[in-house]
Amino acid sequence: MSDASPTESRLPSRAKRSFLQTLEVDTRLLGMIGAFVLVCLVFNLLTDGRFLTARNIFNLSIQTVSVAIMATGMVFIIVTRHIDLAVGALLATCSAAMAMTQTAILPQVFGLELGHPAIPWIAMLVGVVTGTVIGAFQGYLVGYLMIPAFIVTLGGLLVWRNVAWYMTNGQTIGPLDPTFMTLGGINGTLGATLSWIVGLVAVVAACWALWSGRKNKIAHDAPVKPVWAELTVMGVVSVAILGFVAILNSYEVPTARLRRLFEARGEVMPEGYTEVYGIPYSVLLLIAVAVAMTVIAKKTRFGRYIFATGGNPDAAELSGVNTRMLTVKVFALMGALCAISAIVASARLTNHSNDIGTLDELRVIAAAVIGGTALAGGIGTIYGAILGALIMQSLQSGMAMVGVDAPLQNIVVGTVLVAAVLIDILYRKRMGAKS
Repeated sequence: MSDASPTESRLPSRAKRSFLQTLEVDTRLLGMIGAFVLVCLVFNLLTDGRFLTARNIFNLSIQTVSVAIMATGMVFIIVTRHIDLAVGALLATCSAAMAMTQTAILPQVFGLELGHPAIPWIAMLVGVVTGTVIGAFQGYLVGYLMIPAFIVTLGGLLVWRNVAWYMTNGQTIGPLDPTFMTLGGINGTLGATLSWIVGLVAVVAACWALWSGRKNKIAHDAPVKPVWAELTVMGVVSVAILGFVAILNSYEVPTARLRRLFEARGEVMPEGYTEVYGIPYSVLLLIAVAVAMTVIAKKTRFGRYIFATGGNPDAAELSGVNTRMLTVKVFALMGALCAISAIVASARLTNHSNDIGTLDELRVIAAAVIGGTALAGGIGTIYGAILGALIMQSLQSGMAMVGVDAPLQNIVVGTVLVAAVLIDILYRKRMGAKS
């Protein structure tokens, strides 16, 4: 009886596994994807099919990038049981620093005029250094001086927003360098051929990552999904990637814009000539940041320390983790990501304006929370934060297309944020009861 019972106890559990359980898909992720699809379908119905056009999906993707990049950093901040209310103001300061570097400092001090190949890269370096230093300073106040992050970053929200104002004397600074502006979206895209190449490379990379993860589990005697389930996941991911590329490649450059581009080169546009945008450089930048942050979270000691500290700060410190320096590093990383977002935001606007990044701190926190990052710390995913940013932007874009007033848009977004936190609390209670 005792010899047979272990085998018998295992067989029913395998037989009862559902299709989704066999695929080992995160049910919360499926819920977010379902919510995103529902939002898209509702707004597509309300806008008579305009929401799900290639043009709007293209615009939606470039509008999401800036907030999504910062949301990946906010995951680490919240996971370590902190908060950063200064990200929008810090974005403005980094944007002002880069704009002044391009239009005033480099031309006047070093004689480098707009269009010089070194200008955009020097400006970006200045922005990233500025964001990292300010972020590290705020992290020092939190980690070593033990000032609550809420207070430090609330002060930072007021300080850095007005530092940006003084740096530019309250003026809009532009135009920016043409190469710099290619990172804003519509001014810099891959075109059809390169987009397909990037899409195919992404498919190969994703499938390789999934299969190598399976091999790694087998090497460590860990349970793995059936081969058919692994191939199914690979197929879904591949279709999603190539489908996204196909949609972006179906958005053609307007004829009037093409004609102006040909005229600027002193050429005549051939009759019937067409061209597509393809994947924007800014979206590629977001993908690169997402991959890098995922690797940091899952494959590095730094990432393990972040989640260990968020799960139990006292235990992490007793285990030898320097939680104070970890806090400095996390805030410094957040500052660097704010600078990268500032590049995308100012490049998309083609200038630096005083209101750039306004209320971004709320959008970023909302994206991270809607994406499943627990405010209690210790739990969060990079892909969840990006999906949360996409849901937020879809809501705002859809409401704007429908004609909803801005105050009502904010009411809806605030309601969705509270509802997302409530759903997250109920979900975790349910999962805790099951375990």
